[in-house]
Amino acid sequence: MAYVTVINEHQHVQQIVSGHHHLTADEAVAAGGSDAGLAPRELLLASLGACTAVALRKHAAQNDWALGKITVGVRWSRNPSGTEHIERRLSFTRALTPEQKTRLLEVADTTPVTRVLRAGIAIQSSVVD
Repeated sequence: MAYVTVINEHQHVQQIVSGHHHLTADEAVAAGGSDAGLAPRELLLASLGACTAVALRKHAAQNDWALGKITVGVRWSRNPSGTEHIERRLSFTRALTPEQKTRLLEVADTTPVTRVLRAGIAIQSSVVD
């Protein structure tokens, strides 16, 4: 189970706490923020990218594959018809066979964050005193 607390005391700046980890989130200046940290969508993309990189590294280790440095580029955009989508690009500093590339794409496609984003997730909100 994951638990995160987000604290907002002014404007768009958010303090994010999870255990002993602390992050700052904010909106870009163009969106009314002060650009003091990653925007919420960027945090979501970072989660997807990090989850992907971890899964790829684990799979490579299990198969004794040398991937070198893994880079996961993730972009959220809108096409001309207005549909939003996420593009994920994987790159490695070591040469890979076509079969390895295919398998790594399959692994990326089944990461926990990918599955949640594709399927959607129920969100229950309440006000507590």
